Amino acid sequence: MQKPQVIFLDAVGTLFGVKGSVGAIYSQIAANFGVEVAAESLEQSFLAIFPTSPPLAFPNVEPAQIPELEYQWWRSLTGAVFNNLGYLARFPDFEAFFGQLYRHFATAEPWVLYEDVIPALRLWQIQGIELGIISNFDSRIYQVLAELGLEYFFRTITISSQTGAAKPDPEIFQIALQKHDCSPAQAWHIGDSKKEDYQGAKSLGIEAFLIKRSTGQERKSLSVGIGDREGIHTLPANT
Repeated sequence: MQKPQVIFLDAVGTLFGVKGSVGAIYSQIAANFGVEVAAESLEQSFLAIFPTSPPLAFPNVEPAQIPELEYQWWRSLTGAVFNNLGYLARFPDFEAFFGQLYRHFATAEPWVLYEDVIPALRLWQIQGIELGIISNFDSRIYQVLAELGLEYFFRTITISSQTGAAKPDPEIFQIALQKHDCSPAQAWHIGDSKKEDYQGAKSLGIEAFLIKRSTGQERKSLSVGIGDREGIHTLPANT
C-alpha cells in the first residue's frame, strides 16, 4: 500500500477515550450539587440521547458566535439526559452544575490517552507523513490535545463545530484536504465509527480504516496489521 501524504485521525475513541464512562462523570459532578443519580442510568440515558441529537455543526454563523453555540448544544443534550430520568428539576442550580461539567471535559482529567497513539504518531512523523484531526468535536479539543501532549503532532485540526459540517458529511473531509493541498487519493482516515469515519471518508475516495477500541485484551490498536477488506481495519504503524 502506497504511503499517503496525510493521515487524518478521529479524536474521541481513536486517540483518546472517556476515563470510566460519561455516566460516571455526570453522576460524580451531579453529586457535588446534591443530585444523586446512578452512573449506569446516566450512561444509558446518554447513549440513548446522544445519537438523536442534531450534528454539532453551525453553518453560516459568525466565528464569534460558535463558543456560545457549542455550550448551548451540550447544555441541551445534558439537560435531556437528566430530564429523561426525571432528575433535571432536582438541580438547585443546573447552570452552575453544567458550567462545571463543561469545563471539566475541557481538561485532560476525564480522558485517557490510548497507549499506542504516541508511538504511532512519532513513527508517521519520522516517515514524513502529515497528520491531521477530523472530529465531530467542539473548540475544547485544542485544550484537551494540549493537556494530553498531542497538539504538536498535528499540522491541522478540523472540527465540526467550526467548519459547519459534521462527519459523515463529505464537506468536513474536503475542508481538511484543502488545508493540506491534498487529493483524496493521497489521504488516509482512521476512526472508530463505521458511518462517520469509514463510510464518510470512503464517500470522498479517501482510504479509510476503522479502529475498534475496547477496555479488554481484544482492543485493536494503531500498531497492528491491516485486517479484512470489508471495512473493519486497523492501521499498521510501520507502513
